[in-house]
Amino acid sequence: MPLRRKARPPKLRKQDITVVDTRSARKAVVATALGNAMEWFDFGIYSYLAVTIGKVFFPAMSGPVQLVYTFATFSVAFIVRPFGGLFFGRLGDRLGRKKILTVTLLMMSLATLSIGLIPSYASIGATASVLLLLARLVQGFSTGGEYSGAMTFIAESTPDKKRGFLSSGLEVGTLAGYIAGSGLVTLLTYLLGESGMIAWGWRIPFFVAAPIGLVGLYLRNHLEETPAFEAMEQSKESRKSAPLKEMLSVHWRALAIGMVLVFFYNVVDYMVLSYMPSHLTAVLGYGETKGLLLILIVMFIMIPIVLAMGFFSDRVGNKRIIQGGLIGLLVLSLPAFLWIGSGNNGLVFAGLLCLAVFLACFQGTMPSLLPALFFTDVRYGALAITYNVSASLFGGTTPLVMAWLINLTDNRLVPAYFLVGTSIIGLAVVTMYVTETSGRALRGSAPAVEEKKEIPDILEEPEEAMWWYEEQVQLEEAGSHPESDR
Repeated sequence: MPLRRKARPPKLRKQDITVVDTRSARKAVVATALGNAMEWFDFGIYSYLAVTIGKVFFPAMSGPVQLVYTFATFSVAFIVRPFGGLFFGRLGDRLGRKKILTVTLLMMSLATLSIGLIPSYASIGATASVLLLLARLVQGFSTGGEYSGAMTFIAESTPDKKRGFLSSGLEVGTLAGYIAGSGLVTLLTYLLGESGMIAWGWRIPFFVAAPIGLVGLYLRNHLEETPAFEAMEQSKESRKSAPLKEMLSVHWRALAIGMVLVFFYNVVDYMVLSYMPSHLTAVLGYGETKGLLLILIVMFIMIPIVLAMGFFSDRVGNKRIIQGGLIGLLVLSLPAFLWIGSGNNGLVFAGLLCLAVFLACFQGTMPSLLPALFFTDVRYGALAITYNVSASLFGGTTPLVMAWLINLTDNRLVPAYFLVGTSIIGLAVVTMYVTETSGRALRGSAPAVEEKKEIPDILEEPEEAMWWYEEQVQLEEAGSHPESDR
């Protein structure tokens, strides 16, 4: 069989290159990150109130078993996340990123508000637990389209050479949401005490979600659609999204790589930000206020580290930053959990900060790397499927699995062993299968630059500018037709 000659990309013209308005790019980052912060404020307060919620809705249980039931309700929302991702992701590829992100934020805020209105188990019995479950399912469905859409929106709205740094702003929003949630819970716990929180104080953070949701709705309504999506729309007289079966059969490699990336990213993310507050309280016996305060301080410190990781990813490559984070976890996860379990405040803080630094390696790079795995006309939908299936199977279940394994084995170091195994898998896949995309055009798009003076240099190397073209041809031959934005 004769070897197929490498396909040459069509001639790249000056007008094909997108000049991104810096102010618009920053506005997109800030508005999307703030909206994401509000989403994760809603999700985060449940995590930080896990012990209290267990006492309100599962009073028949106690200790670690009660925590298992609480996190089971937390994790059940992840069952519907893939369905929400599929639903909103496909709509996002057809109708645009902006409209869908507005809808998901509104749904999340209303579902969170409703949790604060549910009567306790003592008032209506098991019906309270059922209503809590239903509200969590709505949260999960809306979140299925939120984070993948936010990543897509920012990645498509920023110049290629600054995509890593600007996209890392999305995770700053996530941390800000967690900080606001944990800070509010910590303050209320300090002011009201355990009895006051169980009686009525736990409802206050959920009530705050309503006005926050209105602010997020305003911000997202004033965003413009992404340049990449608009360019794709203008290049086609009529467009039909790729059938789901075709997407899965043709883009399976990118989907599989993305699922592994999301797997280790979410395991570490939910381990540090969602599970650790309850681990400190229910497993290690720390006071609720003390445990939450330690996590709160660590998250504040993470914000500049995440931005630094995004900044350096534009210079040394997001792949190298991720590899460094995985190697760090592989070597230091066990020492970190030994420090956390030592009972010494300084060592506990050092252990938490150690894990947080390696998590920041992923938070600063994943929002720019994951959208770059897919072509523009399937990006939102494919990323939503990838992210939510993997997050549902491995990320959202992490707190539940950790609580269950510790209860089963009575071994407090189980989370460390879990992180080591996760890091080995992640390092192997990233090293062998991930293509470096930092500073390069998104798949399916012509380059996006910050200034017009960059265009002549790009036109001199059209094959590098359209580096993804050979892959597009191979996908077309396999039965798909991802089209460039030209």
